[in-house]
Amino acid sequence: MLDRDGFRPNVGIIIVNHKNEVFWGKRVKEHSWQFPQGGIKHGESPEEAMYRELQEETGLLPAHVQIVGRTREWLRYEVPQSWIKREIRGHYRGQKQIWFLLRLVGRDCDVRLRASDHPEFDAWRWHDFWIPLDAVIEFKRDVYSQALNELSRLLFVRKADTNRYLRQHARHARDGYGGANRAPVPDEAGDADGQHGDDGYNGTGAFHEAARLVSEGAVQVSGQEQYSSGAVSAAASAAEPASTPAFEPGSGPGAAAS
Repeated sequence: MLDRDGFRPNVGIIIVNHKNEVFWGKRVKEHSWQFPQGGIKHGESPEEAMYRELQEETGLLPAHVQIVGRTREWLRYEVPQSWIKREIRGHYRGQKQIWFLLRLVGRDCDVRLRASDHPEFDAWRWHDFWIPLDAVIEFKRDVYSQALNELSRLLFVRKADTNRYLRQHARHARDGYGGANRAPVPDEAGDADGQHGDDGYNGTGAFHEAARLVSEGAVQVSGQEQYSSGAVSAAASAAEPASTPAFEPGSGPGAAAS
């Protein structure tokens, strides 16, 4: 099923554990690693396709994960002509993908790579969220970068978001509002209900995470904004792409083939 531009609808899946490490799968009989992904069948919604591909490629069921968020728009990559079957050259260009970010709420042992008759992976491991893109096949790197950057906003508090919340918090406290039960402060897009605004955050995003950190005392407001050496600064630095060392196939807690 191709769209009029020659792109096949597809879903990509980023699974994170409680440490915000990502599931990284090794393709069967290959030395390449990637995230789970797969095509959307006729009549399926992206979410339905995601759950089907999740079970086929990792053995995880809907009860084992929670949806944290998804990309707003289709992300596209073109497949080199040498990778395309001769009979569909000239029609097929590549994939357009909706990416889902999932939180594993089950256990590592719930992963079963041989859940289907045609397994996609023969090994897996947890890896730092900011994977080295040179480990990804070249024509997919840009889409991986776009997906990780967009969805990282749902996991990590960025310093700019914390700055904005703290300024609003201090202003409301000064004006006599404040308090744990006050109404939410709208973001720059005018959202007061936790829905998506122009900045791409929702109720699980960095804005409300900053609110939680303030309420729990992880961040102190004293005169100008101050940042503790704990959760906020750690999360803010984690949001910056980091240089991670190349990993060895077969290493890590989940690397044993199922």
